[in-house]
Amino acid sequence: MTLPDLTASTAFRPWTDPESGITSYLLHDRVAPLQQSFYFTNRSFSEDGAYLWFYCAHPPGGNSYEGRSLGVYDVHEEQLRWFPETQFRDASPMVGPGGVYWCWEYTVYRRGPSANDPVEVVNTVPEEVHRMRAGERLATHLTLSADGRQLFLDASFGREWACGSLPVDGGDFEIWQTFDRCYNHAQFHPTDSDLVLLAQDYWDDVASGERHSYDNRMWLLRRGAEATPIYREPRRVGHEWWADDGDHVWYVDYDAGTEKVNIHTGESTNIWPAGTLHSHADTTSRYLVGDINLQETSEFRVAFYNTDTQQQVEIVTHMPQIEPRYHVHPHPQFCAGGKWIAYTSTVHGCSDVAVVLVADLLAATA
Repeated sequence: MTLPDLTASTAFRPWTDPESGITSYLLHDRVAPLQQSFYFTNRSFSEDGAYLWFYCAHPPGGNSYEGRSLGVYDVHEEQLRWFPETQFRDASPMVGPGGVYWCWEYTVYRRGPSANDPVEVVNTVPEEVHRMRAGERLATHLTLSADGRQLFLDASFGREWACGSLPVDGGDFEIWQTFDRCYNHAQFHPTDSDLVLLAQDYWDDVASGERHSYDNRMWLLRRGAEATPIYREPRRVGHEWWADDGDHVWYVDYDAGTEKVNIHTGESTNIWPAGTLHSHADTTSRYLVGDINLQETSEFRVAFYNTDTQQQVEIVTHMPQIEPRYHVHPHPQFCAGGKWIAYTSTVHGCSDVAVVLVADLLAATA
């Protein structure tokens, strides 16, 4: 079935950057005062481009760690829906088979995009593991194993971080490794169901409130083995994600730009020297999109980079930072087979879901 033209939908309003001339389409219709695209490692669109999912918040309720919920734009029916029952923690939502998945307390849930679709329990971590301990998350952001059988959790329970796989068929939670410091941002390898990318991160002691830092950011965890660092010498980089080839991990060096490292050799390559905060690559690794923190003005810039031509174009040249309690960063990401880039826009002084056609960006960087 051919999808309607999203750029012609009355639910979206075009906005053209006055300096670059690039047009984005902002979701004008609302089901919540604050609407955001997904965290950049998880696609906002379904793979077929038929459903655009997004975060919803009703300030002052909720924050970036808990209490937000989900909305969806149905491209076929040109309808916007809000599902208040989808309250989630951290950036856990993932669009996958059967709809959208999210975490609340000790359980992973799923529902479809239609108004009458039921909420289903996918699986729950048993009490002997969580022991009713409070924690920031069950998963930073859910990812599905290559065989489609498991989700990965990087659960924080008090002063313990339990990393392991949770079967989607209701089977037993398998702990791969437990840590006494924060490891999060877990992501299943794109083709190997026994390998996961982990990140050391900051954490606050739940009892004392003391802030702890990290030493060496990126780690690999294989089922049945202990986690090992990608870099032997500690590197304080961040915002990492798997390349689709499975041989490389992309990350941001906040001083040098977007880079990728070969997980077998440890050799790193600088690809995009722009000072990105978050970046994302398309499936071919030829095109990049990122948000750039303009520290001198406390603004964001969102830009696209074509590695074939080494040309960059701004999607948004200047955009204010707002709503820090909800982590309103642009988080741009390639979606729907690389047709769209979805991101969060604040050009109108509020948090809006925005999309831009990749074809327009390729034309601008040819």
